[in-house]
Amino acid sequence: MLKVSSFQISDGIDIKAFKSVFTANLFYSDSDELFYAIDEDRYLYIFRYGVVCFLNYDELKCAEFIKFISQYCKNIFETKLSEEFLIEPNAKENRIGYNKIEIVNKDADVFRLIMLNVSQSVALDYYAQQSSLLLEETNHHTLCLEKKGTLAISGKRLKKFIGRTLNLKNRIVENLYIFDSPPETWEDESLNKIDTGLKKTFDLHLRFKDIHEELQIIKENLDLFQNIMQHRKSSALEWIVILLILVEVINLFIEKLLK
Repeated sequence: MLKVSSFQISDGIDIKAFKSVFTANLFYSDSDELFYAIDEDRYLYIFRYGVVCFLNYDELKCAEFIKFISQYCKNIFETKLSEEFLIEPNAKENRIGYNKIEIVNKDADVFRLIMLNVSQSVALDYYAQQSSLLLEETNHHTLCLEKKGTLAISGKRLKKFIGRTLNLKNRIVENLYIFDSPPETWEDESLNKIDTGLKKTFDLHLRFKDIHEELQIIKENLDLFQNIMQHRKSSALEWIVILLILVEVINLFIEKLLK
């Protein structure tokens, strides 16, 4: 039995810098990910969006490597999200269970596909967590609006909040390819079935949809907050204009009285 362990360790990993110093056998690489074949049945998968995935590593080796790669990470996390999945090789047929997959052959492409889906699942957990925090903060402001009839947030803080929301949305779209299967699956029916089955097992499509809907709700609330802010500014400007006109009228009145 082989174990896949995937960890979301940071906001991002400098793939280019790490690749230049790590000399293991690089099986596959592009600008977003590095897949290494360390030795027989041991693989390592690194993703630009801050996930590291291990196949057939014990906990000590995982911890040692995470410590090593931390120097190439942006905003390393103290608490790391993780997920495990088991692989049973030499089965009679490919079959996917709740937390295990049985495969006929030990194949690097199959291992990579499994590790990719486990890693995408961990990343979804992280983005779901971040989305929930934003929604919680949004609900706080809407509750304040309901009770007091006003927003307890400054224009600058609102802009930062909008920036955080847009940044998270962009990162999800940029880093997760839930709806795009790797090119290898297009030509290999067996790989395609494994990929489709794993996506269903991890509920990747449904979880992605839930995050997207949460971010859409947040965006709608933020649009409303912006409109309220703009109305508040417009009202303030109107009162300033009225006061200026009133001052001018009073000045004219005083001047006529003095004459």
